[in-house]
Amino acid sequence: MPVRNRFAEMLPEIIEWRRDFHANPELGYDLDRTAGRVADLLRDFGVDEVSEGIGRSGVVGVIRGRDASSGRVVGLRADMDALPINEATGLDYASTVAGKMHACGHDGHTAMLLGAAKYLAETRNFDGTAIVIFQPAEEGGAGGKAMIEDGLADRWNIQEFYALHNMPGIPVGQFAIREGGIMAAADEFEIVVTGKGGHAAKPNDCIDTLLVASQIIVALQSVVARNVDPLKSGVVSCCAIETDSTAHNVIPQQVRISGTARSLDPEIRDLQAGAIRRVAENTAAAFGATATLDYHYGYPVTVNHSEPTRHAAEVARQVAGQVDTEVAPLMAGEDFSFLLNTRPGAYIFLGNGDTAMLHHPEYNFTEDAIPSGASWLAGMVEARMPAG
Repeated sequence: MPVRNRFAEMLPEIIEWRRDFHANPELGYDLDRTAGRVADLLRDFGVDEVSEGIGRSGVVGVIRGRDASSGRVVGLRADMDALPINEATGLDYASTVAGKMHACGHDGHTAMLLGAAKYLAETRNFDGTAIVIFQPAEEGGAGGKAMIEDGLADRWNIQEFYALHNMPGIPVGQFAIREGGIMAAADEFEIVVTGKGGHAAKPNDCIDTLLVASQIIVALQSVVARNVDPLKSGVVSCCAIETDSTAHNVIPQQVRISGTARSLDPEIRDLQAGAIRRVAENTAAAFGATATLDYHYGYPVTVNHSEPTRHAAEVARQVAGQVDTEVAPLMAGEDFSFLLNTRPGAYIFLGNGDTAMLHHPEYNFTEDAIPSGASWLAGMVEARMPAG
């Protein structure tokens, strides 16, 4: 099950799709052009069924194998949305839309899954049903959750989910995976500190909210350092601070702190949420101020299931000759977690080479990785539902 010759033959076509998506990026759920193009291509490939508008703007294709009576169903997922970034690559197919860019490689993911869908529809060298899933709003919009809530798993009786994501820093076309948590839970918090505003020349008549907020920010660094088991992982980052005044001589009445908390363990996730509240409220109280916390649980931990991870690694090994099965987890979030919380499956990294990092304005998906990625996607269907 090495890189398939068919994908080498299809490479110019897949690159054409990918560059078209790259030049015409769309955000979140607003994917009229992208989703429409995906659905049209699937129909052109002879996919048995194409459903649009799943999870608002997702597309699902059904490809039946030589013997679909086995009842086996495997789902392959790609994300379609771009990011609100101004592109700085200078490519001749760079984004034509100001403030929007495929800076995470979802254009490549979509193109590779389209290539795999075309191959599977041509060959049908499997017994069962392959479901190709094109998802909206991975970048913060929880499109995976929306598709699950719209019946993705149950409507098509999907038994396993698989997906890949390109990763700069890993050699082009190589794979990396791990069992268990591979991407973090990604939560957001907002702390509002209320004190007593007034003239900066009379701080004794005020309760200085900026001073209190500064103490809270410093104290929050103890949440991970002194609450989380040193052998486990957690992140608490304060990323923005805003006051209700911009004058140089006014102590503000309120200060707002915004940040994120990341973890690879549900227990650590809850521990951090509780500790952030405790530190914020009690630090503010020590200065005579108050602090209120709005904590939003975002994407859950992306947890690779044991048996599917072994199968995913084996297919990757057959494609690339080797696979890193102990890659370090990332503290970034991924809404494929909602799919893996519903059915078993696995999520794997595909090497993008020595490129700019994801979400960078000079990032570009490496097209030389396409044959490997498409081969792995198609290979998962053939390996999990072998013909005969």
